[in-house]
Amino acid sequence: MSQRTTSHLRARELQLSRGGRVLLTGIDLTLVPGAVLAVVGENGRGKTTLLDALAGTLEPDAGTVERHGALGMVRQELATADADGPRTVGDLLDALLARPLAALREHDAAADALADGTAEAARRYDDALARVTALDAWDAPRRLEVALEEVGAVTDRDRELTALSVGQRYRVRLAGVIAARDEILLLDEPTNHLDARGLAHLTRALREHPGAVALVSHDRALLEDVATSVLDLDPTEDGRPLLVGGGLADWEQARRRARTAWEEAYRAQQEEQRRLQEGADAARSRLSTGWRPDKGTGKHQRQSRAPGTVRALNDRLARLEEHRLDVPPPPPRLSLPDSGTSAGTPLLRADGVRVDRADGRRADASRAEADSAGPDRTPDPSAPPRLPETTLRLEGGDRLLVVGPNGAGKTTLLRVLAGDLAPDAGAVRVLGRARLALLAQEDERQEPRRGSPGERRRRALSRLFSERPDVLLLDEPTNHLGISGVDDLLEALERTPSAVVVASHDRTVLRRLGHWPRLDLGEAVPDAAGRAGVDTL
Repeated sequence: MSQRTTSHLRARELQLSRGGRVLLTGIDLTLVPGAVLAVVGENGRGKTTLLDALAGTLEPDAGTVERHGALGMVRQELATADADGPRTVGDLLDALLARPLAALREHDAAADALADGTAEAARRYDDALARVTALDAWDAPRRLEVALEEVGAVTDRDRELTALSVGQRYRVRLAGVIAARDEILLLDEPTNHLDARGLAHLTRALREHPGAVALVSHDRALLEDVATSVLDLDPTEDGRPLLVGGGLADWEQARRRARTAWEEAYRAQQEEQRRLQEGADAARSRLSTGWRPDKGTGKHQRQSRAPGTVRALNDRLARLEEHRLDVPPPPPRLSLPDSGTSAGTPLLRADGVRVDRADGRRADASRAEADSAGPDRTPDPSAPPRLPETTLRLEGGDRLLVVGPNGAGKTTLLRVLAGDLAPDAGAVRVLGRARLALLAQEDERQEPRRGSPGERRRRALSRLFSERPDVLLLDEPTNHLGISGVDDLLEALERTPSAVVVASHDRTVLRRLGHWPRLDLGEAVPDAAGRAGVDTL
């Protein structure tokens, strides 16, 4: 029996901490050949920490991890090189494919030894052939060549790793791990540095991988395509991660049921606590103000009933003391308060706005200051503009999805609309005292960095929504949000009466908001005058 049919990874009752804080507890999972476990949750919940524990590079505080089979791992953050590690692209690829390459060398040596005609030589060849077959080693060089090409990785084997960007190093390593086909794969955010072609190849590779995979990703589209089970690290009622067999749709149903049950249990417990507290308060009030029976009641009756009032108070206090508040408050859902914006009300117009290649100027900078900036601020007339000439109108209830490759001008457009950046041509007008709010890709507000990036992102969105804006301008709003947070956000955006403009390259956003009007700045090829000819809404 080959190693591929017996390989597996098993974790039992894992507890993991970071900085003295317990991140995860009670993790039980088993990975078998053909399984693709999606590990989801907002940033800071412990997804990368869990992968490190499964890989054996982090010792758990409690519990055990068993690994049977070769392990390939691609981390989200990669070191350039170390004194004893690979120095070049070729060194790294050879290290990643060491097992199939070694199996091929042994097979060639065993084939040469067959000339001896001995039983030992025959056994050696049979073993070598079985290993090459189990590893599919003959096809490994071809798989590597295809993977390097499809994910857009550097193919020059002499290139120094230190000369590569983080994305380039990541793609080289990812291609090598895909080609090696180790029995157990641990991948941390593998879509971060891939274009559409690379994403398609990664999806095919994970579907065809004969071993087991644990995959950390916020990319809902990828998880919908490949996941066979889901481990959700976001908070739960009992504090243990939610493990669901089946694909993403099964997990969504289980998550909704668990969340609803948690909210109902918390609400029921709080209501019972209030009822008991009100009963105790009422009994205490009767005792402290002095109990008075109805007129005509005898003195001995009043005396006999007074101890009963004391007993009633003591009984209510005892019941209040015994009532346990053991259901933690569920995390709040991300929601949008009603802005009161009327449908069809004109809110914002941009007429022929364009931003040239020079560094952007703040909207409150005077034209005289801009003119005195010197010749080095003059944009190169041959360079494409940061934002091609664009015209649009926004009314209450309007929706607009802004798409395009990096550098096409998505962020620039949102800053111009918000009044944060003065255009080099054209004008933006806010109509009828409309309230505008801009969410930047990263929250630059100076505040203590408490909580995970996902929690900070939720706080930034909550602050923005609390302003009840008539126009929401959102730049990559799903950054740092887990899948559940993205669901909450997109549902809220669909319901709000405000006008909403979203700039994103997130495949989940593009799929879910595919029915929105779309402004594709990547298709807005400017003419000699820098006009894109875009006129939407």
